[in-house]
Amino acid sequence: MAKRYVLGLLVVVVVLGVFGATRMRAQQDGTRFRITVDLVQLNVAVTDNKGNYVTGLKPTDFVISEDGITEKLATFEEGSGPSRRFVDLSSGQAAHPSESAPAEASRETLASLVAGSNVFILFDTSNYMYRGFVFAQDAIADFVRSLETADKIAFYSYSRDLFRSAPLTPDRSEVVRGVRTTVAGDDAALYNSLLLTIKDAAQYQGRKVVVVFSNGPDNASMVPPEDVAELAQSVGIPIYMISTREARLEPVSTVVFERMSAATGGKAYFANSWRDEKRAFASIRDDLAHLYSFSYYPQPNPNRGWRAINVRLVGDSAKKYHVRTRNGYRPAPNRFTNESAPSSTVSQSFPN
Repeated sequence: MAKRYVLGLLVVVVVLGVFGATRMRAQQDGTRFRITVDLVQLNVAVTDNKGNYVTGLKPTDFVISEDGITEKLATFEEGSGPSRRFVDLSSGQAAHPSESAPAEASRETLASLVAGSNVFILFDTSNYMYRGFVFAQDAIADFVRSLETADKIAFYSYSRDLFRSAPLTPDRSEVVRGVRTTVAGDDAALYNSLLLTIKDAAQYQGRKVVVVFSNGPDNASMVPPEDVAELAQSVGIPIYMISTREARLEPVSTVVFERMSAATGGKAYFANSWRDEKRAFASIRDDLAHLYSFSYYPQPNPNRGWRAINVRLVGDSAKKYHVRTRNGYRPAPNRFTNESAPSSTVSQSFPN
């Protein structure tokens, strides 16, 4: 019994010694454990009273707040122009591009976050699409070819199930082949399919948008549209909805499409003809080319639920122009990381 007691005591001493040595090494090399700080990214459209895009605005023209707390920009980009990175930016002060990235993220991480957009196209192939199917395919194929500044494009189709016809790729011809090989199906599970599309898009860094072409209401989904909209807001993915007059005949779908696109920073279009469909796709392409892209590290905020985002203009611009972006997000649960770990621990927002 005495030997067992001595042996147990020795084990405890050894364990405490190892722990103490590890702690001492951690203190010597400056290692501390902390919660990661998420990088929140916003896509912002600014238009005048006639709906024309406003270009040439500076970082100091914008004020961003989260739950009423003013935030400081980490990056700023206009359209497809170069990204500008900042150490600090206070309202009313001049912008000072940083020569080194903030401590929370490396140069490579920030560069990847503000690269060109990845576009996910979701096409309704349900039985609502029996009329005008070929015209819709033509409009989508033309849209794919016109996206010159997009990094990559994915093409999905849906009826009752989601079909990933062309996974995210830079090859436009592969995407067009996916468009041309679609066939009409049965019932429409739009919200189920849109939720899966958003989850796919959220896996990639950088700017992402989802473009939906729908010819009618949802009649087969198990997921409510509110859940889809909240996920899109939280991961920062604008939803653009193009619907035909068949969908406009359903008042509930019309309201849902308009609210979902507005809440995520996208737009809703209702096309009466194949010519309107092409004009809608051209408008989306134009919108993507004129978006301002911001990112920021949220200031300390005890709220772990829904956080409201507000982007406003200052000075004379505040009265003349309109701002469109997502209105908030829900943070992901805290994650603990080693402070000396690579900066890849930084995420976008779900904040992503």
